[in-house]
Amino acid sequence: MFNLTALQLSMAIKEKKLSVPEVTGAYIDKIEKNDRQYNAFLSVSKENALKRAHEIQGRIDKGEDISPLAGVPIGLKDNISTIELETTCASKILGNYKPVFNATVADKIEKAGMIITGKLNMDEFALGGSSETGASGAVHNPWDVSRVAGGSSGGNAAALAAGETPLALGTDTGGSIRQPCSFCGVTGIKPTYGSVSRYGIIAYASSLDQAGPMGLNIEDCAALLSVVSGHCEKDSTCVIEKPFDFSGEAGVKNFKIGLPANFLSKGIDDDVKAAVLVAAKEFEAAGAAVEEFEMPLMDYMIPVYYIIAAAEVSSNLAKYDGLKYGYRSANAKTLSEVYRLSRSEGFGLEAKRRIMLGSFVLSSGYYDAYYKKALQGRALIKAAYDKQFERFDMILSPVAPTTAYKIGENIDDPVKMYMGDIYSVSINLAGLPAVSLPCGFDSLGLPVGLQLIGDLFSEKKLIDAARVYQSRTDFHKKTPGMKTAGTNVAGGVL
Repeated sequence: MFNLTALQLSMAIKEKKLSVPEVTGAYIDKIEKNDRQYNAFLSVSKENALKRAHEIQGRIDKGEDISPLAGVPIGLKDNISTIELETTCASKILGNYKPVFNATVADKIEKAGMIITGKLNMDEFALGGSSETGASGAVHNPWDVSRVAGGSSGGNAAALAAGETPLALGTDTGGSIRQPCSFCGVTGIKPTYGSVSRYGIIAYASSLDQAGPMGLNIEDCAALLSVVSGHCEKDSTCVIEKPFDFSGEAGVKNFKIGLPANFLSKGIDDDVKAAVLVAAKEFEAAGAAVEEFEMPLMDYMIPVYYIIAAAEVSSNLAKYDGLKYGYRSANAKTLSEVYRLSRSEGFGLEAKRRIMLGSFVLSSGYYDAYYKKALQGRALIKAAYDKQFERFDMILSPVAPTTAYKIGENIDDPVKMYMGDIYSVSINLAGLPAVSLPCGFDSLGLPVGLQLIGDLFSEKKLIDAARVYQSRTDFHKKTPGMKTAGTNVAGGVL
C-alpha cells in the first residue's frame, strides 16, 4: 500500500481491496518503527486514529460516498489546532497544550472521512527555513539524514518522503510549504491568501500565513485543496464561497510562461539552475511559450518580508506570557518574573530574535523608517506581479537557490538562512498561489524543486500545468534510496 498515492488508497478502500483500519494501522506502525531517524512526527494519535478508522470503514460499508479521500491517513503540521490532541508549534512555551476546538481545516478533513494520525514537526512557531529551531530537535531529510528537510513544514515533507503518511497539511508564510517540498522531492501547493480558512491555525504572521496541501503528486494535493478550501464563517479573511473544483482536462497549449532571468543569474547552485531550465524546455515541448524577463524589486523582497513578518510575529506571540496556558517558569516569584522568565525560558533563540526585531521596527521613532516603508514596498511588489500577469499566464522559477544543506551548517548565520527564501517570500507578500514540483536532482542525488506562480485564484491553471509536467516526467515518483545523482531529465541524465 505504501506505493499507492492517496487517491489510489481511497479507491482501493472503496473497492474492498484494503480496509481503513488496515491502512491506518500500517502507517502508524511505520511511523513507530522508522520515525526515530527522521523526527518528522511530534505526536501520534494511535488510539483515536484507529477508533476513527473503524467508524469511517462502517460508513463506507454502508455505501456512503464521503469524499474522494475517505479513509486516507493524513498528518497535520503542529500549528493546526486539533481538539484534545497536543498542538505545540514545536515550542516549549506551548508544551502539552491541547486545544478545546478544531481548526476549520481539521474539521473539513474529518468531514471528508480522512484519518488524522498525528502532528508533524516544524520550526518553532514556523520561524525558520530548515526545521531546526523546534524544541524537539531538527527534522532529518530522508534523502540524507545528515541534511535538513527544509522549513518550516519540514516534518510534513520528511514524513511524505519517508512513506510515513500519504498526505499532509502544512502552512506557508514565506515558502514553508514549497521549500521543504523542494528539499524532500515532494509536491505542495501554497494557495491564494483567503482561499483556505486560518481559523484555529496558530499565527506566525497573519497577513502572510496560508494553509495548503503537501503530497506525493499534484493530483493528491489538488484533491486535498478541494477539501480544505472554501467558506469559513469564523474567518473574515477567507473570501471564497465554494471549494476549488479542479475537474476537467489539463493542458498548457497556448500558455505563456515567464522565466525571471535575474532569479537565475547569481547566488544559485548550478545544478538547481540546470534543472529549472530543463523544466522550462519540458513546458515548451508540451506546447507552452516560455519567455525570459527581469523581475523588478528583487533586492527588496527579503528586507520587506522580514520586517513585516517580524512585526506581526512580535504581536502574535505577545500572548504567550505564562498566565493562561502553556509554559510557566517555576522560578518566577512576582508577576514581572512570570512574564520575563516564562518567555525567556519558553521561547527558542530564533523566536526571540524575531520578536526583538519586530518590536524594534514597530517602536516609536522607527515605525515610519522601517515598518511603514516595508508596507509601501509590499504594495510595489504586488503591483510588479500584477504587471507581469498582464503578459504571462504564470511564472516559472526555482523554489530555493540550493538543495538541502547539512544540519547545523547555517543555523548560526541568520542572514544566510533568510537569503535562502529569496525566491519564495514575494509570493506571500502579494498573496499569490504557487505550486512546488520536483524537477530533478543535484550531483549528490538531492532533490531540486521548481515553482509555478500564478495570479490571484488561478489555482486551476497552475494545477493543470503541474498535471502536464508530472505526466511527462517522473521525478515525483522517485523515493529516497534510488540512484538519482545528476538526473534532470525524466529517464535520462543531464
